[in-house]
Amino acid sequence: WLKEGLAQEKIKLGKKGPEVYPISVQPWDMPGYKIPGGDPHGKGGGQVFTIGNATLHKQTHGNFPAQRYIMSCVYEGLQVPMEAGIRIETRYFTKLLMDPRSKAMIRSLFLSMQELAKGARRPAGVAPFQVKKLGILGAGMMGAGIAYVSAQAGMEVVLLDTDQANAEKGKAYSEKLLKKALERGKTTEEKAGKLLGLITPTTNYDDLKGCDLVIEAVFENRDIKAEVTKKSEPMLAEGGIYGSNTSTLPITGLAEASAKPDNFIGIHFFSPVDKMQLVEIIMGKKTSDETLAKAMDYVKQIRKTPIVVNDSRGFYTSRCFGTYVGEGIAMLGEGVPPAMIENVGKMTGMPMAPLALNDEVALDLAYKVREQTKKDLGDKYVSGPADGLLEEMVVKIGRVGKKAGKGFYDYPADGKKKLWPGLSDLVGKSLDPESLEVQELKNRFLYIQALEAARCFEEGVVTDVRDADVGAILGWGFAPWTGGPLSLIDMVGAKEFVEACDRLAQKYGPRFTPSKLLREMASKGETFYGRFAPNKEKAAA
Repeated sequence: WLKEGLAQEKIKLGKKGPEVYPISVQPWDMPGYKIPGGDPHGKGGGQVFTIGNATLHKQTHGNFPAQRYIMSCVYEGLQVPMEAGIRIETRYFTKLLMDPRSKAMIRSLFLSMQELAKGARRPAGVAPFQVKKLGILGAGMMGAGIAYVSAQAGMEVVLLDTDQANAEKGKAYSEKLLKKALERGKTTEEKAGKLLGLITPTTNYDDLKGCDLVIEAVFENRDIKAEVTKKSEPMLAEGGIYGSNTSTLPITGLAEASAKPDNFIGIHFFSPVDKMQLVEIIMGKKTSDETLAKAMDYVKQIRKTPIVVNDSRGFYTSRCFGTYVGEGIAMLGEGVPPAMIENVGKMTGMPMAPLALNDEVALDLAYKVREQTKKDLGDKYVSGPADGLLEEMVVKIGRVGKKAGKGFYDYPADGKKKLWPGLSDLVGKSLDPESLEVQELKNRFLYIQALEAARCFEEGVVTDVRDADVGAILGWGFAPWTGGPLSLIDMVGAKEFVEACDRLAQKYGPRFTPSKLLREMASKGETFYGRFAPNKEKAAA
């Protein structure tokens, strides 16, 4: 009867004999029901909530409302009858929906991300393009990662380097990833062997013949990039395109080495390529819409999310990312205790602390990029507060980051990394932590990035609010709870944001000065998603 749904009653054996209840009565409605693990004030339950609450704050730093509300409604709901508990849960859910952080995250991490992944920015009228054979110039970490994800998508990959041993080493990166996948049961020997068979390590440019796409991933040096471009471009198949994986050098300048600059485009990956979801596609001045469409089709083939930006030094992601790590060095130079800088950086919701992130990227790389920028801009270069300290670390004392075992941190072979004790002596001053406002430090980290994102939008480097926000979160890990830097400005309010930045500019320098666009939006009470809504034109039509 129970299986057929015919029973109207159920029987519980009590101490005084059988007790009959309606079939609709749930276990928690029965007399003597005990909560599994104990109630919130019991020994077991109390420990669960105490430890759970500590873990929650450690992981989220209070930035994500959903997790906190879940803990709250469970804690409160377990202390009242079920019907009252459900009402409590409903109220928390409604409160969550009304939270601007929820709206921002849903928009950027769900709606916008899906739209971009499906080709929302792809030019219309261009026939679908499929990369069957891919050439990669440079078998370092980036080239090796691109080879892996491309072979994973079924492409024939030619991995070229100046030395055969280096090319083989690049292929070995895929072997290493596949070995881990096999150990975890995520692939089979047959599939792994097939993927490795698609990657051909070589030093011969003739092996590139017939490539639908060639991606250059060599050192950030114009001369080297120009040389490999001239050697490899003639090997492209008819209708093939050429992409550069540069992270900072302007595409228009690199395209000068190309015989077909309309087929030349920036395809900027992020490390590690197999884990990072974003690909930043950069349009040079002569890049055609057809080339853009083909590049986006390739990104779709490897199942990553593309954003489209226009040419600029550092493009979008590198420009904005640099402000975060640079602000950490600036704080250090002011005498803010290093541990406080790192803790506050993580409290903002960024995935890594700024000084640790500087070490990961490599201080000498940042220094070289800065020197190249100074050389290119000449008198137009504006020095920042981090410049002097960066030069001191790299040039004078040779602490260049994690790869050398010494940077802002020490990296002992037999233990965990720790902040270098000599930082305080290097700076020569140390502020009292009690005299510093944590919220102001958090704002400095977030607002300096949002300001640069707004400048990129005003300059036309980024032309779609979705690209700006999704690119920030996927590209350099901008605090996801904000929905992205432009969403953060909308959340704070343009007027309030501009006023806060003006105060920071007076105290810390012109880098916090709001742009003309932000002041205009502040005066009119506008938002980025109101004034520049991506579907606005379609709606009007």
